[in-house]
Amino acid sequence: MSSFSFSLATDDDVIIVNAIIENKFEFRLALDTAATHTTIDSNVLYFSGYELKNSLGEMEVETSNGIIIVELYELDSLEALGILKNNFEVQVYDFLAHNIISDYDGVIGLNFLKGHKICIDFVKNEIVTGL
Repeated sequence: MSSFSFSLATDDDVIIVNAIIENKFEFRLALDTAATHTTIDSNVLYFSGYELKNSLGEMEVETSNGIIIVELYELDSLEALGILKNNFEVQVYDFLAHNIISDYDGVIGLNFLKGHKICIDFVKNEIVTGL
């Protein structure tokens, strides 16, 4: 069982968790239980050593702001919240090119959490995994 603290200063804040690609590049993701897939910024992928030309293909995704086109990539490993996924497919989007500036580099979607038990405790401001 693993426990991770988070803070929400306002009602508009999101839960941010640390994630690691290939056990070497750490970045920040928003926990989004409404997202079906995990999506990361293309800059994270690039700085992790992946070639952006090696996409598995494109996909249309419906977001709260409309339809966007994302690239699909398979990561050797992605770790967050004490969960490790190997050969894990993510959606990649160029945040900067689309004027998206935020404190995080993407979202953890339900596809990452699938097969795991998690509890988001808003009283203690913690996430517990592996229950």
